[in-house]
Amino acid sequence: MIKEISTPKLKNPIFIAAWPGMGEVAYRTVLFLKEVLGAKVFAKLEPYRFFKPAAVTVQKGVLSMPSQPAGFFYYYKGKDAPDMIIFLGEIQPPLEYAETLSAAIVNYIKRYKVNTIVTFAAKPEPIDHKNESRVWVAATHNEAIKSFDKAGVKALPEGQISGLNGIILGVGKRRNLKGICFLGEIPFYTVQIENPKATAKILEVLNTYLKMSLNLAPLFERAKFIEEEIDKLINYIKGDAPQNIPSPLNEEDIDKIKKDLAAYTKLPQSAREKIESLFKESEKDISLANQLKTELDHWNVYKEYEDKFLDLFRKKHRKEDTH
Repeated sequence: MIKEISTPKLKNPIFIAAWPGMGEVAYRTVLFLKEVLGAKVFAKLEPYRFFKPAAVTVQKGVLSMPSQPAGFFYYYKGKDAPDMIIFLGEIQPPLEYAETLSAAIVNYIKRYKVNTIVTFAAKPEPIDHKNESRVWVAATHNEAIKSFDKAGVKALPEGQISGLNGIILGVGKRRNLKGICFLGEIPFYTVQIENPKATAKILEVLNTYLKMSLNLAPLFERAKFIEEEIDKLINYIKGDAPQNIPSPLNEEDIDKIKKDLAAYTKLPQSAREKIESLFKESEKDISLANQLKTELDHWNVYKEYEDKFLDLFRKKHRKEDTH
């Protein structure tokens, strides 16, 4: 499952991992870190047992099986920062395999004497996209939470961290590893849009935590651009009346924006593929429709898929009527 290209010599490295999720916060945080540090790939995760193709690809009339999703391990030997193992997963696996896949990764990184896992996530909130993004922390041990409280980062009071970005911390805790997840706030009507502001704010905290000196200016510039693009969209939806935009937006505005955003933005490819896979599985086993509905609601795209979702039940009734 994990193929090594090389075996780096690292001193008690921190493990930093991410898979795609809301606002692409987790994935882009780790991608930025990997690129800025110049981390080098040394192993590849090929979880072929956990992914089943939902379609074939076609180019110029010629079809072929799609390539399997993978994940890559990178290493960084610290100069002004601790040694790190950085992992980027291309796609979230189906939920029933999340714990098994997490266990395989944890077993592997323990060979390098990792004792701390760091992940990231988005925290959707009823805030305006121009608001500052606050950072929250959830950890496996109280001492970690208290240390960040002194830095002004509050503990997540309640909730859950879905997908691999959360589950791997729980699996690591079982194996006596410390785990920390930083969550960046994003407006809940922009969960389908890249959010570099949240990424930058998380990296500011990580800068302090790992005693680094990352230049985050490109992220803040990108955040300004995204903010302006959202403004244009809101102005269009509201009839091009920028002077009347409330801050924060009222509930009626937010509901309209949530419905219309799907026409202008795209789901992360990983989420789109997972939803399509769940549709295929639900056609065979209608009991999985609840899991599918949860995923559609999670990404706020039920309206986009409503007809297709209801067709699952129409097909089921048609089959029953023929018997």
